[in-house]
Amino acid sequence: MKTLNKTITTMHMLTLGLLAMLSFASSDVNAQNATLHKTVEVNGVDIFYREAGPKDAPTILLLHGYPTSSHMFRNLIRDLSGSYHLLAPDYPGYGRSEQPPMSEFDYSFDNMANIVEGFLDELRVEKFSIYLMDYGAPIGYRIAAKYPERVQSLIVQNGNAYDEGLRDFWIPLKKYWNEYTVENGKPLEGFHALAGLKWQYTHGVQDTLKISPDNWQIDLQHLTRPENDKIQLAMFYSYRTNVPLYPEWQAYFRKYQPPTLIVWGKNDYIFPAEGAHPYKRDLKNVEFHLLNTGHFALEEEGEAIANYIDKFLARNSIK
Repeated sequence: MKTLNKTITTMHMLTLGLLAMLSFASSDVNAQNATLHKTVEVNGVDIFYREAGPKDAPTILLLHGYPTSSHMFRNLIRDLSGSYHLLAPDYPGYGRSEQPPMSEFDYSFDNMANIVEGFLDELRVEKFSIYLMDYGAPIGYRIAAKYPERVQSLIVQNGNAYDEGLRDFWIPLKKYWNEYTVENGKPLEGFHALAGLKWQYTHGVQDTLKISPDNWQIDLQHLTRPENDKIQLAMFYSYRTNVPLYPEWQAYFRKYQPPTLIVWGKNDYIFPAEGAHPYKRDLKNVEFHLLNTGHFALEEEGEAIANYIDKFLARNSIK
């Protein structure tokens, strides 16, 4: 009986030890995959960014859209951090990044691309995939066309590179581009007012109850900073510089053929599905998905998008 009790005690201790080891290993993995919230100085500007995942894993640069920040990637970062190195910066004047005065900083897509390029240099990132959404598309395509050898793949979510994608939503913006006046800018201010923000998150979704109001409330924190309204109008006006670059980006697609995943909210009024299809003209290795949701597709179809990304990168041996 004593021998039996001793054997049982020994087995119990071994089990406890194994459980402790598994718990330690699990906590170590969780710590490695946790999202870190950091700041780095780029070209004299403090840039806030989210980072997660092992640094020796394939890097995905996550470029947010208007009028939000890296906050839009919070769930995607969580879902992918076990296998990938995720980097999501906030542009100057957005999210938690510094907002330099307009008198000291050029709020344009050219300069935002310079900031993101400097961000990659500061973090010594050489190879990366890019997740391009909304404003993130013209920023990311500037970098991809400049450094095609560094870009391993493209993940495009409601981000335009073709004239077909500029439909009804863009009529008042095109008027502003052609006649840069206070009168033409006034109607555009509604896009970053509370009602306009909520509309961008909820229009075209399957179930508005799934969309957290925290999204537009968090966006408002930077949009209501002094001078930020004028920054948004400056970026609206600067968007006109993207359209003439479309042929250059399309030539980049044709020449370098980056593996490309399209995950597009097909009910988006801002960047409708008409802007997604033309990618298939120029790209040979393109995986194409239209999702039954709106502009901020990650809010409703984030799990599906994460699964598509994981399988796409593995299939294309992105390392």
